[in-house]
Formats: sequence, structure tokens, C-alpha cells
Amino acid sequence: MRPLLSFLAALLLLAACAPPSADAPASATADYDPAADSLRFEGETHLRNIRQLTFGGNNAEAYWSFDGTQLVFQSDWDAINPQGCDQIFVMNADGSALGDSTQYADVSTMRGRTTCAYFLADGRVVYASTHAASPACPEAIPFVGGRYVWPIHDSYDIYITDPSNPDSEPEVLIGGEGYDAEATVSPDGRYIVYTTDRTGDLELWRYDLETEEDLQLTSGLGYDGGAFFSPDGTKLVWRSSRPAEGEEANMYRELLGRGLVQPTNMDIYIADMDGSDARKITSLPGAQWAPYFHPDNERVLFSSNHHTQDQGGRGFAIFMIDPDQGESSIQQITHSGTFDAFPMFSPDGTQLVFSSNRRVDREPSRDTNVFVADWVEEDA
Repeated sequence: MRPLLSFLAALLLLAACAPPSADAPASATADYDPAADSLRFEGETHLRNIRQLTFGGNNAEAYWSFDGTQLVFQSDWDAINPQGCDQIFVMNADGSALGDSTQYADVSTMRGRTTCAYFLADGRVVYASTHAASPACPEAIPFVGGRYVWPIHDSYDIYITDPSNPDSEPEVLIGGEGYDAEATVSPDGRYIVYTTDRTGDLELWRYDLETEEDLQLTSGLGYDGGAFFSPDGTKLVWRSSRPAEGEEANMYRELLGRGLVQPTNMDIYIADMDGSDARKITSLPGAQWAPYFHPDNERVLFSSNHHTQDQGGRGFAIFMIDPDQGESSIQQITHSGTFDAFPMFSPDGTQLVFSSNRRVDREPSRDTNVFVADWVEEDA
């Protein structure tokens, strides 16, 4: 889910879009000219040849297809989405036009609000939507009692749609009463991990596409969400807000009873893919979220504002941590000074897609766009 972007857009003058380059991207290593890499900021030693793929509004949670050729993302950009709140789109990862000569294809219903889309192995897309409850955008409540909150709409269900058949209606995959959203898919295409409040709390569950069996993965009080499988499919990583007992826990329960959560204090957890051996790998101030495994199946990238707490936590960067080495291993990956989040490696591990408010001229703006970069382990 992406409400944090709306919060940042409202509070910050962050960076926006720049015209796309007409030049084809160079390889990550051959004849590389840092001065020509105009969207790359000093210190971003793991990123090269950064290319911008969207150019206005809020575009986020861009995730790769299994063959690495396309991205699915959510957007409220009025140039492609006149509906007013997030809808789901597919685009080619290299920025080229799709088969019908358009660059962005809507694969949702243009009704209700959508979030958290992900490709299945067969090219279909899973995503969460409120459209069955109402064609209108559900009410957004960004603040309660001075606290920034995310809405947990109980009208969210998880659907499957086929981008190759845009006229078909999406089919409910996981539904019923309560919140069902934040679905992602295992590398072998068999399992879906998602967040639901069917037990009265926001927990991770795993759905088996072959057997249709559900398995609850977490059970502690607090919000568990935004989970992803490791590249080898043996582990999970996710964000969690675990309130301490007492006033903090009571506030969590009160907000959840109103369909809200307060995401200002979150940390990153990992576990085996069945939920066993869960452990917290960050204990940092602020919000740690949007985690994703490095291709080595060990290190984890995540977005955080722990480094800007003295500025009110108003800047997010992407960091990397080795869970076995702890917080001493944390390395900052992006340095735009604005908002960088939602990192995801391509299936072959050579590219990183992420969302950012960066722009070529470094001027501030309220837009969040999708970028793709070549990933290099060591800067030459």
C-alpha cells in the first residue's frame, strides 16, 4: 500500500519528472560516463544508467514480470488515470511502447481504489481493489488527532486479471469480510503472501495457488505487511509495527477498530517462508519499510527515514543491511535527499526498479516517478 506517498507529497516539496532520454541505456560497465548519468546522485555507487519511466503524479510499487520485460505499478497520474485515485498499469521495463503503441496499459477497472499489484508466473496480475464495494474512491483520512495514519479499507479484496484480455472483468482470488491486500508472489509462482485482518489483527498469510490452502504466518499484535519472498523462495521479508503493551498497544487497537494504522514506527523482519524462525533485523527510529531481498538471498534493501529524524523524518532513502552482521552493516544506497523507496531487483539481478522524487535539475516537486537503474556490486 502506498499512502505514505500522499503524506510526503503533502508535506514536502520533493523532486519530480524530467524529459526522457532519447538515447538507449549503455551497459553498466562499458564506456560508462558518470557525468552523463544525470539522474544519479553522488554516493550512489551501486546504481548506474538511471532511466525515468513515468513523468507526473504519484507512481509507485513497480514490480517486475517473471521474464523481466515488464513492470506493473499503481498510479494516480492524471495523464493516464482520470479516475482520481490509484489504478493499476503495465509498462515495458525498457520504456518502449507496448504492442498497441501506448506506453502504459490500464489493467484495473478504473473503479474504486487499487493497490499492490504483482505479476503471476503466467503473466496475469494480482492486485487489491475496492471496486466491488463502490466505484468511487474511498475516503482517505491522513491524520487523526495529529497522528499520520494509513486507511485499512475493509472493502479491499485481492483479484486476478489478465492484461492480454483488457475487456475481461477481474476475478476474486482472496476475499470476504475485512481487509485483504498487499499480495506478492513466490519465485516459483506457487504461493502468494498477503496481509489480512480476518483474525482481528493485521497478519501475514500465505495462499497456495495449487491447493488453495491458507496458512497464517504471523500472530503478534501489530501490523505485519508488505512481504516479499527471497529469490530462492525459502524466506520472507516484511515491515512490521509491533506496539508495546500499554498505551501504545491500546492506541493501535483503537485505530485498527476504526480501519486505520499509524505507520510512523516500523521495522524489518525476516522469517522462513512458512513463518517460522521470525526475527527482527532493524531497530531504528522512524519508519523502515518497503524491504526486498538482494539477489544473494541474504542482504535486504529497504526504505527508511531513520537518518532524517532530526528533520522530522521527512526524507526517505534506500538502505541495504546484512541481517547476519546487524545494523553495523547498513549501507545507504540512494542519496537524492528526497524520497526513494520500493526497490525491487529484476529476475536476473542486474537491474533495480524504485520510486523516487528525484529529477535531473534537482528542483522540488510533488511528483513521484518510477526509475530503473543498472545494479553494480562494486563501483569501478
